Amino acid sequence: MSDMMTATWTGGFRFVYTSASGHGLLTDASVDHGGGGTAASPMELIILGLIGCTGVDVASILERMREPLKGLEVSATYERAPEHPKVYTKIHLSYRLQGELDEKKVSRAINLSENKYCSVSAMLGPDVEISHEYIIEA
Repeated sequence: MSDMMTATWTGGFRFVYTSASGHGLLTDASVDHGGGGTAASPMELIILGLIGCTGVDVASILERMREPLKGLEVSATYERAPEHPKVYTKIHLSYRLQGELDEKKVSRAINLSENKYCSVSAMLGPDVEISHEYIIEA
């Protein structure tokens, strides 16, 4: 292993992170859980990673298919186990795409991302039920 990432505690439940590529971000626990509620939680980063990963894939795949993608928003809803460690049990992804797009190609791009290319989806997949839907707006 050659890449390194760090998390530095800054008090309370807040951490400052530095990624292997040198980019930073913050996390904090919610006020309900004793934190300051000043940033996303570490668990939220997992969902954000998933929707970002699949979003990049879908945009890239549609570009290679020469589809005229004009806009893309990926959102997620989720369920967590009631007992600790309260892992994600279900994640539902919603893709909102804009452009004069071929529906079959959109469906193929999403399936390729979720089942072949998205590393985050692959890591979650064995233990988390992931579903999706999409809407194409011209």
